[in-house]
Amino acid sequence: MSGVEADFDVADVDFTKTDGIIPGVVQHAHTGQVLMVGFLDEQALATTLRTGLATFFSRSRGTQWTKGETSGNVLRVEAVELDCDRDTLLLHAVPSGPTCHTGEETCFDPGARRGSFVHELDEVVRVRQAELPEGSYTTSLFEGGVRRIAQKVGEEGVETALAAVAQDDEALLGESADLVYHLLVLLRSRDLGLADVERVLRQRHG
Repeated sequence: MSGVEADFDVADVDFTKTDGIIPGVVQHAHTGQVLMVGFLDEQALATTLRTGLATFFSRSRGTQWTKGETSGNVLRVEAVELDCDRDTLLLHAVPSGPTCHTGEETCFDPGARRGSFVHELDEVVRVRQAELPEGSYTTSLFEGGVRRIAQKVGEEGVETALAAVAQDDEALLGESADLVYHLLVLLRSRDLGLADVERVLRQRHG
């Protein structure tokens, strides 16, 4: 199934309630932002699970289509969840470009409330690592290597601790923000991310 995680089979899905098609909500796998809503029939779901590319059923054309097949802005699906009524899907996907045909990253109001900003920042850091844009501070950190990034995390950790005992709240928040940012860069330098840290915390929680 091209690495797509799904704890159900296509046969488990109830396609009977809405004439053979069900809604699929696409959520950014890293930031939690809702990107779009599409509709899937049994074949589109099977194709999505097999190829790892978000594939839908066009109600107007009556045919299957893969998101980004023309623009190249595909949605690479990492996991699919089935809701409690077995008639709605949640697709966790990573976009390769703007999701909306308008050129926006989401089909919903881009100024609307999103998920965790730390997740968004983690995604920005991931993209910076992949593209290494010239003039970017994040690029300079990656080019300095893991040891240099680790050193920065150590420095920011000390500054955060000192701010906690000797400075005001604004200073503590500022140093904490610096620490979180550099920690995200350090994780990415080891091909890890915020989701990996969350996984460990969940396991510890119980």
